[in-house]
Amino acid sequence: MDIMPLLLFMSVIIVLMLGYPVAFSLAGVALIFAGIGTLTGSFDPILSAIPERLNGIMSNQTLLAVPLFVFMGIMLERSKIAEELLDAMSALFGAMRGGLGLSVILVGMLLAASTGIVGATVVTMGLMSLPVMLKRGYSPSLACGTICASGTLGQIIPPSIVLVLLGDQISAAFQQAQLSQGIFSPETISVGDLFAGAVIPGLMLVGMYLVYLVLMGWLKPETMPAISIEERQTRKISTLLGALFPPLFLIVAVLGSILAGIANITEAASVGAVGSVLLALLKRRLSLARLQQVLENTVRVTSMVFLILIGASLFSLVFRGFGGDEQIHALLSALPGGTFTAVLVVMLVIFVLGFILDFIEITFVVVPIVAPILLMMGIDPIWLGIMIAINLQTSFLTPPFGFALFYLRGVAPKTVKTTDIYKGVIPFIIIQLFTLLLLSIWPELITWLPDQIYG
Repeated sequence: MDIMPLLLFMSVIIVLMLGYPVAFSLAGVALIFAGIGTLTGSFDPILSAIPERLNGIMSNQTLLAVPLFVFMGIMLERSKIAEELLDAMSALFGAMRGGLGLSVILVGMLLAASTGIVGATVVTMGLMSLPVMLKRGYSPSLACGTICASGTLGQIIPPSIVLVLLGDQISAAFQQAQLSQGIFSPETISVGDLFAGAVIPGLMLVGMYLVYLVLMGWLKPETMPAISIEERQTRKISTLLGALFPPLFLIVAVLGSILAGIANITEAASVGAVGSVLLALLKRRLSLARLQQVLENTVRVTSMVFLILIGASLFSLVFRGFGGDEQIHALLSALPGGTFTAVLVVMLVIFVLGFILDFIEITFVVVPIVAPILLMMGIDPIWLGIMIAINLQTSFLTPPFGFALFYLRGVAPKTVKTTDIYKGVIPFIIIQLFTLLLLSIWPELITWLPDQIYG
């Protein structure tokens, strides 16, 4: 019956690919296998731990940040902040070849730091900037690649929903790893640690994206023309500052309060939620109908996240009941090359699963299984969390199943070919893989800032 954990995992993948809801697929398949295991006597009856797991999920203070950050992101999206930011950035960089492309990357960075929701950012930027870029003579592939890459920055630049969920799972895995090693006063890892660890890698990605666009503007200027002088002169400095200052202030208030140790992740999220409402009021774009839409979407997204987490908790219990975690531990420990090979294999598995599973499913299903094993090998938990986050970000872009590509295809004009989107993201995928290589060679790029802030 050693094959049962593999059959369980593959069955879940197949059911998900058939289009069934994620939470019910995870829970339903797990319960079916638990029933089979109980009848055949091959299953350790540990389902009695489910009530304790569910209570832990619902009372988890860290996860309270999820609905607050989701509310903040949706409110900023509905307040049309992105449109003003793009206009402001276009005026600043319009004189350069590729200035609009640089603006899209920088606006994507600011939206990532404001919302942390990849799908919303890609759709927003696609609707808003892709027609403008095409109208001004940009290469369709370059325009599509720039928008997809900028949209996925929400995976890694804090405050990110991905980092909140990953931080919770990495923290639990780190404590489990220490307890398994006989350390009964375990150290803790917070979401704030991951936020601090993500700052330098996130800025590295933004910087390399910008360098790539500058080089393309120099080598192939016909693919990235500058904005006309007449159009640039229509914008005033006061308009630029008015568009840039409010979202920048909100970002500093949220992220700065976390990194400075003034507020924990949930308190900072509440500051962001209230700040987004005040910003919408300041822009005179908050109505009762819009607030209702934001609240409904927040409840919908939050319910999805928590239902998937509950289903994933049941799945992981059944997986462990069949001894799946012990089999994976034995497999990774027996690999030639030790820790390096184990990390490489896990990263490749997560990368491939990113083609067919959403980041939430991977975070709740795969990470709890493999993270404790890797952490018991002595890997730094903050480094592991950020590497997984960037890996998931890369899978968002990878053809043919990258989610960001689907998001953009859904809103792109019919004149844009799917092959244009695929071709456009390839340079950005190479940049992200190069970033993963740099972070694996110099892990201090991730761990230095958390060490400086939190010791």
